Amino acid sequence: MIWFILVFVLSVVHSAKDQEKQPNIIYILSDDLGHADVGFTGGKIETPNLDRLAKEGVMLKQHYVQPICSPTRSALMSGRYPIHTGFQHSVIHPGEPWGLHLDETIIPQILKEYNYSTHAVGKWHLGMHKWSYTPAQRGFDDFFGYYLGSQNYDTHIRGGGYDLRSDYWDENGKFVDNVRYDLKGQYSTELYTQRMVDLISSKKAKTNPFFIYMAYQNVHAPHMVPQRYIDQYSTHIKDKQEQTFAAMVSAMDEGIGNITAALETAGLADNTIIVFSSDNGANVGCVGHVTASNYPYRGGKRSIYEGGIRSPSFVWARGRLAPASSDAMIHVTDWLPTFWGLASLQGELKPNNPITTKPLDGFNQWSVISENKPAERTEILLNIDPYPLGSGHPLPCYSIRWKEWKLILGSGGPPNGWYPAPGVRDENRTCSCNMPVEGYVELYNIEMDPYERRNVSDRYPHLVKKLTHKLMAYNETAVPPGNMKHDPASSPKNFNHTWMPWMGNDEEVGESMRKNLMELEEYNWVQMEVEELPDPCYQIMSNNVDL
Repeated sequence: MIWFILVFVLSVVHSAKDQEKQPNIIYILSDDLGHADVGFTGGKIETPNLDRLAKEGVMLKQHYVQPICSPTRSALMSGRYPIHTGFQHSVIHPGEPWGLHLDETIIPQILKEYNYSTHAVGKWHLGMHKWSYTPAQRGFDDFFGYYLGSQNYDTHIRGGGYDLRSDYWDENGKFVDNVRYDLKGQYSTELYTQRMVDLISSKKAKTNPFFIYMAYQNVHAPHMVPQRYIDQYSTHIKDKQEQTFAAMVSAMDEGIGNITAALETAGLADNTIIVFSSDNGANVGCVGHVTASNYPYRGGKRSIYEGGIRSPSFVWARGRLAPASSDAMIHVTDWLPTFWGLASLQGELKPNNPITTKPLDGFNQWSVISENKPAERTEILLNIDPYPLGSGHPLPCYSIRWKEWKLILGSGGPPNGWYPAPGVRDENRTCSCNMPVEGYVELYNIEMDPYERRNVSDRYPHLVKKLTHKLMAYNETAVPPGNMKHDPASSPKNFNHTWMPWMGNDEEVGESMRKNLMELEEYNWVQMEVEELPDPCYQIMSNNVDL
């Protein structure tokens, strides 16, 4: 009994000391991972390492992201809604000369002012037309990964261009971009995991804390994985494509297990916080053969329904967090202020230099996560996209979550159905880009109806109007979408079949870019006239009716 008390007291002292130290922070972002694609949410795919971390940490049951890739990454890095950074519509496609504006202060730039080393691994997808938009020139000490998205996992090629590199600053303060042609043919997930293990091992003798942004490529298309991962599913999953997808999840899970093992070996696990999430829901629409699932949530990638934006997420921090689950509303914009609070020991430490950011949309959620304190956040702007989205919503989409209520104006999808996990067949398992739109005004009580099966907009017109006014207020603060037309000068053929920044760092607009800007309004953004919007949406947004 005396020994038990002594051990308990020592553990409390140990925990208290950890709380006084700046923690190491690792953010692991999966790509296109659905709610039902991991074990800790009840999925059938084997993810023992993620399951263990989720069980030992705090599961975030209402963690929201954006419906697609680049918008989520911009919100994470800047702490600001996509309408405030120009990322409210679509992603950065190869050869498009735009990115997260350089006047946005992002996570690594803040943490460096508190003596953190900062590292990025995996997918960037926030701009690469100029070197100044690439991660190692935006506050990260180094970067190993790819600038674009949706590349081949083995050849590291997208659209005829190679894209795998090690970027860093040498001992003379010179920036080095080392394109890793030598790694062609090696599976990217294993390369990124090994980079993480090497980084962590190098920190063993270091005293300053570190931040690592680990953005896995898994499980984004193209679906590829070494055979040894597929073999473990050969007996109980018969469909070959579903085997491959499950194996991709397992490959990532194995990598995360290797990362946590490296933390243990280096003696760093007790002072490291790991956050895990996906960038959007599973891609269950317009993919031909559905292998992923957000079930029982509705919709998926590209849609504003819960299946597209509610991410499987948790926070692990041994010694700082007791095992729990949290129902608090948390948005991806919250991580910048939360990490800022952790790095500054909640304001006890002052930065080396003053830090200036644009107005943040995120909140410091650490006390909510660690102490279950009431959340300051009561609403989330889910998005305001004024244009139709290819393979997504055919109309503008406006959506907000306020307390238990969620309003969608325009179209929330497709995908807008319910997609049971692979192997489960029923009449709801559909995959079509042409599914009928639910309606132009949708209101759901997410606490009572989290699967969005009962549109109650006709029963609560006062709430529809209240939330519409909130959307209108947000829309007044929006900047125009930053999307730009493809620039032919970006062709990898001009750079030895390699994707490279093609505009240098010259702030002057070149002749091709000047032409690009003049054509912008004629390109994709033919803004719909208000009168052309579907009638219910028009009536509410123009405030012509008393609901």
